[in-house]
Amino acid sequence: MNDQPLDGPDVPRGCPVAHGGAGDLTRLYGAEAALDPHGIYARLRKEYGAVAPILLEGDIPAWLVLGYRENRRVLDNPRQFSRDARIWRDWKEGRVEDSSPLIPMLGWRPDCVSQDGEPHRRLRGAVTDNLLTVAGRGIRRHVTHFANKQIDAFANGGKADLVSDYAEYLPMLVLTRLFGLPAGEGHNLAVSCAQVIKGGEDAVAHNDRIMRILGELADRKRAEPGADFTTGLIGHHAGLDEDEILSHLRLVLITAHITTSNLLARVLQLILTDTSRLAGLVSGQLNVSAVVEEVMWNTPPLAVLPGRFAATDLELGGHHIKEGDLLVLGLTAGNLDPDIRPDAGVSVQGNQSHLAFSGGAHECPGQNIGQAIIETAVDVLLHRLPGLRLAVTPDELTSTASTWEARLDSLPVEFAAQVAGA
Repeated sequence: MNDQPLDGPDVPRGCPVAHGGAGDLTRLYGAEAALDPHGIYARLRKEYGAVAPILLEGDIPAWLVLGYRENRRVLDNPRQFSRDARIWRDWKEGRVEDSSPLIPMLGWRPDCVSQDGEPHRRLRGAVTDNLLTVAGRGIRRHVTHFANKQIDAFANGGKADLVSDYAEYLPMLVLTRLFGLPAGEGHNLAVSCAQVIKGGEDAVAHNDRIMRILGELADRKRAEPGADFTTGLIGHHAGLDEDEILSHLRLVLITAHITTSNLLARVLQLILTDTSRLAGLVSGQLNVSAVVEEVMWNTPPLAVLPGRFAATDLELGGHHIKEGDLLVLGLTAGNLDPDIRPDAGVSVQGNQSHLAFSGGAHECPGQNIGQAIIETAVDVLLHRLPGLRLAVTPDELTSTASTWEARLDSLPVEFAAQVAGA
């Protein structure tokens, strides 16, 4: 039903703002959302079409964009769908507290993701310039170093969980090197990044911990510059102030780690649940990038992208969107939209038009770095662990979703144990 009637000038039917309660809108958080996000997407698509009214944590209303074409329209039209959260009506009118777990993901910050137009171009230029610089300084060498260190910790045992023992922390260890951070900070930062994405009552505290660590890092790099991303931001000709520097360190750290760790786990899952892919990679007949591409379509690392704010009254997917409404982008739902993929089982090899990297002016600038981390991490793992195989049946693997992602819980494997010192 695409022409959803409204209960007032500003909100969809069932919205808590309209009725003083949660009404009958679907919550994109909580127990059901954690266990069956795909079921929720399918039900919403059937009831509302390509765009559906939903509730986020705290029963804050939003529109979930489910259609591929509708996602593209939002991503490609920043004048209609702004990234500036200061126009978010529920925040402006006091319904979203600063302590809300939504704020670390949706609140305005002095970073390029929160800006449009010329301010966005200025700040994004500083980020992309420095990502290109660090990418040219042997990133695969850093990945190989930390991947081997991670594998050394479990290689003698003949078994491991490739989520908790490998994918969950490896990208952050690489990022500590690129940022100029001590590797010892990697574990704490990885845990805090995961909690910010997960949400809940601890999200703000973990965000504060990240900002404290990054603030101390920026102070050190002003006193002792190095060949790293942090020093590059501080000295960039765009002239970022202190808040802008810290906000961009936070932005890159969280997004790069969370998306890459999640994507690495899903790539390993696909390889280990399909023996033909595993054999193809080991023999050199299959390229890791082809597996990554398939995962990008079917299980993108961010299932839902926060967020856009309607800059004016408009229509999207047959619904009346009001100025100041929040929209969140269903990347997984859009990639699996039956209007563009009537048979989701058909190969998408060679087709890079997925939504996993977002799109438009805010498309992910670090995708090549993420690809390098994943390809190298997979190559090192397959080289180091002969006989690598899944230790459970594929249907025993489970995932837990938050509003923004669906993360693989574990990936137990077995392999030929390494002899110490061999």
